[in-house]
Amino acid sequence: MPSSAPSGRRVALVTLGCARNEVDSEELAGRLAADGWTLVEDAGDADVAVVNTCGFVDAAKKDSIDTVLQAADLKGLGRTQAVVAVGCLAERYGEQLAASLPEADAVLGFDDYADISARLGRILAGDVHVPHVPSDRRHLLPLAPVDRQTGVRSVPGHGSVERPDLPEGMAPASGPRPLRMRLGGGPVAPLKLASGCDRRCTFCAIPSFRGSFVSRRPADVLAEARWLAEQGVREVVLVSENSTSYGKDLGDLRLLETLLPEIAAVDGLDRVRVSYLQPAEMRPSLVEVMTSTDGVVPYFDLSFQHASGPVLRRMRRFGDTDRFLALVEQVRAAAPDAGVRSNVIVGFPGETEADLAELERFLVGARLDAVGVFGYSDEDGTEAATLGGKHDEAVIRERTERVTALADELVAQRAEERVGETVQVLVESVIGASGEGRSAHQAPEVDGTTTLHGRVPAVGRIAAAKVVATDGVDLVAEVLG
Repeated sequence: MPSSAPSGRRVALVTLGCARNEVDSEELAGRLAADGWTLVEDAGDADVAVVNTCGFVDAAKKDSIDTVLQAADLKGLGRTQAVVAVGCLAERYGEQLAASLPEADAVLGFDDYADISARLGRILAGDVHVPHVPSDRRHLLPLAPVDRQTGVRSVPGHGSVERPDLPEGMAPASGPRPLRMRLGGGPVAPLKLASGCDRRCTFCAIPSFRGSFVSRRPADVLAEARWLAEQGVREVVLVSENSTSYGKDLGDLRLLETLLPEIAAVDGLDRVRVSYLQPAEMRPSLVEVMTSTDGVVPYFDLSFQHASGPVLRRMRRFGDTDRFLALVEQVRAAAPDAGVRSNVIVGFPGETEADLAELERFLVGARLDAVGVFGYSDEDGTEAATLGGKHDEAVIRERTERVTALADELVAQRAEERVGETVQVLVESVIGASGEGRSAHQAPEVDGTTTLHGRVPAVGRIAAAKVVATDGVDLVAEVLG
């Protein structure tokens, strides 16, 4: 969303990766707008292009580097003078990334976010930024979760300020408030619940560069939810690395059960969705709140990763097929139409054909609404990279294709089971006599959409519609009334 600035300095923010990165970019936008920068959409129209990178898996890393290179190609052709890399890839590799990617004028880490305006100003002035040396951010906070709130350093998406002169369109300026500026429109927005993770999954590097788990205080989350509603948002998606841990560093592990009804009661919001749930941390009280609270959609984004007990142990995770199926049954007993989705990793070191068959047994029994299938690859600095029993790339590719084909068939069947159901669809676009949106079981970007026909209401409204057909995971529905 553009803003005016007397200084004339222009900045474009290009965001890659997950919804958590989207929130981080909007915090950076808020900080820059507060200091007089003009936010523009096109990197070619900016003095400096800031690329918020993703460092999760190899494909995301490559996409991030390619995007930086594309932005760098604009230098000398128009207004663009500098390209800066921020985000997870920049934080994770720091000086290593700067040395291998000279096309970027600077690589900034998370600790630079609080002073982002000054950093960009100096870069445009020709100063050379010394990139940070990567370190394990888990060591920056106390080991005990309850001691972390007083020791929080720079945590993206947790920033707040007390300024009466913030530009229009930013978070409320009375008292300390989250500093954020929306970069896009639409009736849906992510809302950061927490950052970091305390789990030690052997395949995952995220805790090393995102740090230990830190909850945002409920008052800050509620204040931002109210502000988003004032901006026209009708659905907030609560994001974090692990939402089921929310509150443990605030002295109340069941704080999410208290917070969800409060967010749902915010005037103007129609939906609250929770993402990134750990199966091992699910509890009956949370299932009850998520399936019985008006305004909280019964949507369960459960990070199963696999279903074979032996593979899960090597991943340093908990559970097995029968326990996971029991959890899914518990959810659907409380809300038969609930959406349940997950991701799984195929080809993990030591995975046998029997392990793969167990994963397939789980997928068949669970009837998930959406499944992301990922082939295993080593990640720098992870325990799994040191494990024996590695599979050849050809084996991993074959297993990934096999499980993907099964998952596609199963989610299509699950969608067909919804034919004849009445669904509540949040309208996100309208073209002519048809529209597109998402039913309660469909999260943004990852779970498919619902195409509406008939008298489609305006964008941002919720339409009751009858499902009449499917297209893979997507639904086709006729608006009722």
